[in-house]
Amino acid sequence: MKPIFLASESPRRSELLARVGIPFEKVPRRKIAIKPRFDSNRPELFAIELAAQKAKSALPPEPGLVLGCDTIVVCENRLLEKPRSRESAFEYLTMLQGRSHTVFTGLAIWDSGSDRLGTDFEATEVLFGAMTSEEITAYIDTDEPMDKAGAYGIQEKGALLVREVRGDYFNVVGLPLFRLTVLLSKFNILRLEIISR
Repeated sequence: MKPIFLASESPRRSELLARVGIPFEKVPRRKIAIKPRFDSNRPELFAIELAAQKAKSALPPEPGLVLGCDTIVVCENRLLEKPRSRESAFEYLTMLQGRSHTVFTGLAIWDSGSDRLGTDFEATEVLFGAMTSEEITAYIDTDEPMDKAGAYGIQEKGALLVREVRGDYFNVVGLPLFRLTVLLSKFNILRLEIISR
C-alpha cells in the first residue's frame, strides 16, 4: 500500500481515518494563493477545486497519495464558510434554523509520485429544527461554531440543532468515508484491504 498523507488540520478527519483503520500521516501544506470562484449552480465544483488545491499544496516527506478535503455549507444558493465573527455566526445559524441546507465535501487524491489526480464529492441534506435567538446565542457562546463551515459541528453540541440528515452523516462531519473508499480504489487501495488490516 502506498503511504497516505492527509493535507488537513481537521482533528475530525484524522479521528475518522484512524477509527476505520486507514493508515495515514498528517503533512503540512502551503497556503492556497487563489480561491476558485463559487458558482451556486455547481457548488460541488468549488469544494472539489479547493480539495485539489489543498492536496497539491501539501509537502509529503516521500512519494505517496495525498488526500485533500474541503467541506462547504450551502443554503439558498449562498455559501456559508467558517464565520469570521460572532455576528456572522449568528447570521448563519439564523438562516439555517427551521430549514434544510446542503453540505458538500470535495475529495482529492494526488499521487505525488506520478502527479495523477483523482477527485470526487459527496452531498448531504441537513434539516435544522427551529431555534430561538437565545439558543443561537448560547450555542455561539460555546465557541464551537467559530471554526466550522456553516457555523456548526454535527458531531458535537451542534447535533442538538439537527432534526434530520438525508445522506452520508460522515460527510457532514467532514469526511465521507464511503466516497473516500471508492476514490482510493482507483489508486489500487481496496476497501477489503482496509477492513482486513
